[in-house]
Amino acid sequence: MARVLEMIFVTEEGKSATISVENPKEPVDANTVKLAMEQMIAGNTFVASSGDFVSIKGARLVERNVEDVELI
Repeated sequence: MARVLEMIFVTEEGKSATISVENPKEPVDANTVKLAMEQMIAGNTFVASSGDFVSIKGARLVERNVEDVELI
């Protein structure tokens, strides 16, 4: 099972931009994620094609199961 932390921001143009972190440190702490996101916005760390990150839209943990199908 692969886990991904998705941090979703609002850009200057009002669009969403997502930064994904594979295999985040467990357990994921909401306060730590929020603080990191605030620091990314304040430091202008990332810029999307729709502009700078201006606010936090949300964050989520996504799990994905992959099962190969054996073809005979």
